[in-house]
Amino acid sequence: MSLVNYEYKSILMISLFGIITVVVLNIPEGYYILYPFMILGTWFHEFSHGLTAIILGGDFHRLVLFPDGSGYAEFSYSSLFLGPIGNALVAAAGPIGPTIIGSIFLVSSTNNKVTMVLLYTLAITILLSTVIWVRPIIGFGFFISLIFSVVFFIIAIKGNIKFKQLTVQFIGIQAFASLYLSIGYLFSSGAIVGGTRNMSDTQVIAENLFLPYWIWAVLIVTFSIYLLVKSFLIIIKNTKSPSIVNRNEKF
Repeated sequence: MSLVNYEYKSILMISLFGIITVVVLNIPEGYYILYPFMILGTWFHEFSHGLTAIILGGDFHRLVLFPDGSGYAEFSYSSLFLGPIGNALVAAAGPIGPTIIGSIFLVSSTNNKVTMVLLYTLAITILLSTVIWVRPIIGFGFFISLIFSVVFFIIAIKGNIKFKQLTVQFIGIQAFASLYLSIGYLFSSGAIVGGTRNMSDTQVIAENLFLPYWIWAVLIVTFSIYLLVKSFLIIIKNTKSPSIVNRNEKF
């Protein structure tokens, strides 16, 4: 099978994953079917907050995941690099981080070596985040994060290359879907998380910069759609490149 034909099949599978995800999320109680990936999406979101806080000079204290799919990242700082802009970047990292990760996973999924690296990197990152930040230790978030890490390690070690690529593609789509699931939160000024009312990410951005929160929500959604479309265009462009055809390569 040529690599070109294989990448066309990849486009088909990615599209199918996307359609199935949208359909499932719009049927009654459909989110239960994708429940594990809803939790993974929350991990992507909260870890992006915490990691960005560290990069900009803050301290990441803990990451909490709740069974209902919500969660929060607890971090602190006396001051962040870039000041109010840094505060806004930490807030924006939550909704934007998963879509950037999703884009990387989709674009890289047709490369065997990169697929392997992504799976191991994801498994190791989740494991380290669990040990260092996910709290409480005896709690839902710690337990489910360990399961994710173990599952991705097993797939990376035992799965055949096609299954690994399908896994990376599916995770990529679910990363984008996590933004869809939190769309109501983005277009609000705040929400109840863990029994406490917190400002939404877009409201935090608005208070540190300018413009109302709903405009920031529109910009974030637009950027995420752009990344999704761009990811498909990159894959399609690769399928049209004669240099990647290899009639002797077997899959």
